[in-house]
Amino acid sequence: MAKEKISSKVSISNKKARFEYEIMDTYTAGIILKGTEIKALRMGKASIGEAYCYIRSDEAWIKDMYIGEYDFGSYNNHAPRRLRKLLLNKREITKLYEKLKNKGFTLVPLLLFISDNGYAKITIGLARGKKTHDKRNTLKDRDNKRQMDRIKKDY
Repeated sequence: MAKEKISSKVSISNKKARFEYEIMDTYTAGIILKGTEIKALRMGKASIGEAYCYIRSDEAWIKDMYIGEYDFGSYNNHAPRRLRKLLLNKREITKLYEKLKNKGFTLVPLLLFISDNGYAKITIGLARGKKTHDKRNTLKDRDNKRQMDRIKKDY
């Protein structure tokens, strides 16, 4: 069996989050992972599209984050969608908890990456859901920017 190439620059983003939500503030947190999870993550077998974060009893958690099974993990493999703890300062957790009490706010994972030191980190955003007209404006702005880039390219 040929070993899969493990890339050192792993960056998995949640592209839908910036379209669906208006990001108010961002935080970078560490994640507690098992051995096979970090190996699978380095191979790029992860997704944060359906994941969400919450705070319970002064701890931050991420739920429904998918990290695929490690191919060479045998019986030591992890559950792909298990609950994982996020590492934030107490001050940050209490600040987020106070803001989450307000109606309409949620914690959304934005970017999952490996730091220069080799640790798995996740960027989470304090977000408020966009209305449909805001989403239409986002699409309109994106199309206008694309057209302007095409026109600039020709000249």
